[in-house]
Amino acid sequence: MSADTPSLGIISPVRRIGRREFDFERQVAIMAIVNRTPNSFHDRGRTYALDSAVAAARKAVAEGADWVDVGGFAFSADQEQIPAEEEIERVVPVIVQVRAVTDAVISVDTHRAEVARAAIKAGADVINDTNGLREPGIAETAAATGTSVVVTHSLGGPGRRIARPSYADVVTEVAAFLRERVEFALKAGIAPDRIIIDPGHDLNKNTYHSLELTRRLDEITSMGYPTLVALSNKDFIGETLDRPQGERTEGTIAANVVAILKGARVLRVHDVAATVASVRMTEAVLGWRGPIAPAHNL
Repeated sequence: MSADTPSLGIISPVRRIGRREFDFERQVAIMAIVNRTPNSFHDRGRTYALDSAVAAARKAVAEGADWVDVGGFAFSADQEQIPAEEEIERVVPVIVQVRAVTDAVISVDTHRAEVARAAIKAGADVINDTNGLREPGIAETAAATGTSVVVTHSLGGPGRRIARPSYADVVTEVAAFLRERVEFALKAGIAPDRIIIDPGHDLNKNTYHSLELTRRLDEITSMGYPTLVALSNKDFIGETLDRPQGERTEGTIAANVVAILKGARVLRVHDVAATVASVRMTEAVLGWRGPIAPAHNL
């Protein structure tokens, strides 16, 4: 079977991303979130300082993260716009220092081509674009460098306010958007085995939309591209369980396990250690890996 032949529905399930190889037929990659922003929705600036961001990334890798996602501009519209130069100043030093100490995958969470270029030069392996490759030049940057991309659904993109988002059928519309943006990526020269998709839970979506996306996630994963889900501590979990930001770990784990069963293969998370344990258990139950320390009863 060739590398480009879908197997169990996944296009090129065995992938080399940066310095690591993943088999998405039987493996879930865990992406740790490191936001060098003063206003990220969960950590509220705890990793804004450079030393704090680098320490958080190193801790995440030590706890078992396969991947570190570095961001310098929050998605929320409740922030001041910053120039690309400032975003570069936030993310590049983190990437340089993390790259020096780990072979884990590093992605840059950005929608700007100039930020992506600077991040790749600093050692990033992936462009994680919550704007769905709509900014001029970003798809061409990925194609020219051979960088993998995460193509994410959102209505307005980072920093843009969408009041009361509405969908006739959120899953159908998200899937149609992702198909169109994937086609755009392919035409721009990005190889199929460099594309990952993300339905964008809570990005211009309310709680009912995000629950529906999770319940019907197989309609997204059936597109064939490895699917990333970013569910960690999001408002749809808080509103579903009536839990504040600091009390959503159990809900996050439950939603992530459901997503895995529906075909998700990359989880973007805050709580790495808890996620690693839940994912390893899920993989073992599915028969993808054996127990780490089985008792050998003769």
